[in-house]
Amino acid sequence: MKIKQLIITMIDGFCMALADSVPGVSGGTVAFLMGFYDNFIGSLNALLTGNMQEKKKALIYLLKLGAGWAIGFIASVLVLTAVFEKHIYQISSLFIGFILFAIPVVIYEERACLKEKLWTMFMILLGAGGVFALTYFTTGTESTAVSLENATVGTYFYVFICGAIAICAMVLPGISGSTLLLVFGLYIPVISAIKETLHLNLQYVPILCTFGIGIIVGIVSIVRLIRTALEKWRSATVFFIIGMMLGSFYPVIMGATTLTDENKQPLGLEPLSFSTFSFVFFVIGGVIIIGMQCMGMMKSAKESQT
Repeated sequence: MKIKQLIITMIDGFCMALADSVPGVSGGTVAFLMGFYDNFIGSLNALLTGNMQEKKKALIYLLKLGAGWAIGFIASVLVLTAVFEKHIYQISSLFIGFILFAIPVVIYEERACLKEKLWTMFMILLGAGGVFALTYFTTGTESTAVSLENATVGTYFYVFICGAIAICAMVLPGISGSTLLLVFGLYIPVISAIKETLHLNLQYVPILCTFGIGIIVGIVSIVRLIRTALEKWRSATVFFIIGMMLGSFYPVIMGATTLTDENKQPLGLEPLSFSTFSFVFFVIGGVIIIGMQCMGMMKSAKESQT
């Protein structure tokens, strides 16, 4: 039984990593769809603020989840950069499918609390507007061509801040942290740096450590806030999350414009349009989301039987 639970938890982490490693849907959204988001946030919170027994239980769960996440992330990174650069419009279409099919699933899962406080629906506008504004004012600026080679003090500080912000988005079931990295001009550089490090090129270790410290600071800063929001203002929080998901269409559509060549110069690609949109990859994205939802429902059914 313990082995079975270990495998299930590692699969959860693996699926989160696949989402976290690409712009589109956050790992938090996957956790939400597959039914373990509250356990995930609760474990993070217990690890930070719980008693010794709660910390131990949370640490064991997070280590299992983290092992699956690490496997999924490494597997993604090893093939991700080249695929993303060469097939940006197909991948963007896939992400559109992720987001569009995920939104009604989130609404369905949270229908009870949403019906009780429909007046909090205005939070959708705040969530969508925030993501749109962030993307609009950063896409097309110098931040879209960040170089991690020969990094300056300013680059280290920028990477630290972006890591903290991105992990907050990855934990939230809404906008993808990878989408934010794409907006900040760090997605391809960070993925490439991780890939180089996996191939034993240690040049990027210091900047990746800085990124990792930013992630830790971001997690510590956001976890208690998320848990409190979900407990006290769940409907408003869920509507805000839905708004962020709606708003994340824009950065995905603009994703091609942020790509640069080996000299960090913009490729000059146009945003995703009807002519470059791939319906096949859009459908694949939807099928993946539906599959995750089915896995979550089956897991919940098995847990209720035990």
